[in-house]
Amino acid sequence: MRIALGSDHAGFRLKQHLLDRLQKAGHTVDDKGTWSEESTDYPAYAHAVAEAVAAGIDELGIVICGSGNGVNITANKHAGIRSALAWTVEVARLARQHNDANVLALPARFISQEEAEAIADAFLHTAFEGGRHQRRVAAIEC
Repeated sequence: MRIALGSDHAGFRLKQHLLDRLQKAGHTVDDKGTWSEESTDYPAYAHAVAEAVAAGIDELGIVICGSGNGVNITANKHAGIRSALAWTVEVARLARQHNDANVLALPARFISQEEAEAIADAFLHTAFEGGRHQRRVAAIEC
């Protein structure tokens, strides 16, 4: 799978950890930055991930900041993007199953690396159920 990955400085360490783990699992990772812990603005990286997913360059995306909120809000400004903020495996699974989320937002300051791994795995390996959920997802776009 091809995955776009981006974070600000608060999510940098977690991004690097997930980047390595995803590559070892055989995924192609499109690293959209940031590339250090130097203070930076999260919208640039969330926009880059969302643009790549919306354009079909990458299948799914993962964005990370301190709370997950800033990158989530930013990613959701893009047509065709359904970004979900997840802090548990179940939230990530339901975002894919019921909402056909295509971007995962992670709160680096509130979850461990192990939790992030499990959440990302659930997100990446859960399929959209369709059915009754399809009409709801179709109604999201303005």
